[in-house]
Amino acid sequence: MDELRELYQQLILDHNQNPRNFREIENYDFHKKGYNPLCGDQLEIFINIKDDIISELSFTGMGCAISKASASIMTETLTGKSLSEANLLFKQFREMAMNGKITDGLPLKLSVLSGIYKYPSRVKCALLAWHTMHQSFDTQNIVDAKTE
Repeated sequence: MDELRELYQQLILDHNQNPRNFREIENYDFHKKGYNPLCGDQLEIFINIKDDIISELSFTGMGCAISKASASIMTETLTGKSLSEANLLFKQFREMAMNGKITDGLPLKLSVLSGIYKYPSRVKCALLAWHTMHQSFDTQNIVDAKTE
């Protein structure tokens, strides 16, 4: 258990200090702002989708270490995934963050955050980027964008 806690701390520190994909994408397909009023975390998600695949995913904003690290890990994990894979990972990550249950197929980087459920106020921090991403390209948004 101590090894998992240490890995968790290292992962959070690394992604907070050196966030991956921390930039605004020019000419993005989807964009959404997210805000957590409980702690003041705020971020923006930028997404490009090509042939039902997330070709580019980035974020900007400011927040606590968990919020920023979770957004960074999310961008690494979901880039190159299909929308259905991204939706499945969103659901699995949300479930894990809320109750600690790790499902088969959840990437190790995400499962390291499984202990977050013990800290309810931090669950919202870890989920902010994920909910914002998910809301930015729900199925209806994509259908609407393709028909305009």
